[in-house]
Amino acid sequence: MQIVILTLFPEMFQGPLNESLLKKAQTKGLLSFNIINLRDFTSDKHKTADDTAYGGGAGMVMKADVISKALGQRPKAVGQRIIFMCPTGKLLTQEIIKDLAKHDHLTILSGHYEGVDERVRELVDEEISIGDYVLTGGEIPAMVLVDAVARQIPGVVKEAESIQKDSFYEGLLDHPSYTKPEDFEGKKVPKVLLSGNHQEIERWRRKEALSKTLRQRPELLARAELNDEDKKILSEIFSHG
Repeated sequence: MQIVILTLFPEMFQGPLNESLLKKAQTKGLLSFNIINLRDFTSDKHKTADDTAYGGGAGMVMKADVISKALGQRPKAVGQRIIFMCPTGKLLTQEIIKDLAKHDHLTILSGHYEGVDERVRELVDEEISIGDYVLTGGEIPAMVLVDAVARQIPGVVKEAESIQKDSFYEGLLDHPSYTKPEDFEGKKVPKVLLSGNHQEIERWRRKEALSKTLRQRPELLARAELNDEDKKILSEIFSHG
């Protein structure tokens, strides 16, 4: 997958994109990044990429002509999606992540300051927000999107099963996990995980996932695809309070 990121602050991406799984994915040829400085497409000696808002008001607005030039320098590839990270976009979900991971090319525009000229919105395919709060810019949300999408690309995560067990992948929160030591300050690993009975372990994990989702994010259960065994487990949870 090829990912282009348009930003006013390209240096912000140097660390996050060159560590851990993202670095390994690039080494394997599974991912490639092109970080574009929007200031390179300005037309004045001061490299002005933003200006005051018509009608007055606080804050600066990113210029439509600069962003248009940056996007126009690269013909839109087949299978490409142009995404604008902004607080007013639709909320990022695992379903959106899985859909974006099917594309060969992603272009991500990172907003900043008070926002972008409204006419920019006509140039993008999708507007995405990572939550109902406001950050100083779209760079960190872009990193979140890249990291989440990268996990869905075959080969980026060594154990494919770990992706399928992630929280939200199936619409539920993940089950609890434990490792050594077996006894930590009097808190012991659940006996079922030491039993060696894989069927019982899987059922315990599913029950814990359902229970955690019910307790912490009950609205997710309404959208989750539950099988007959899941419904049976939920009945047990409800019957025991």
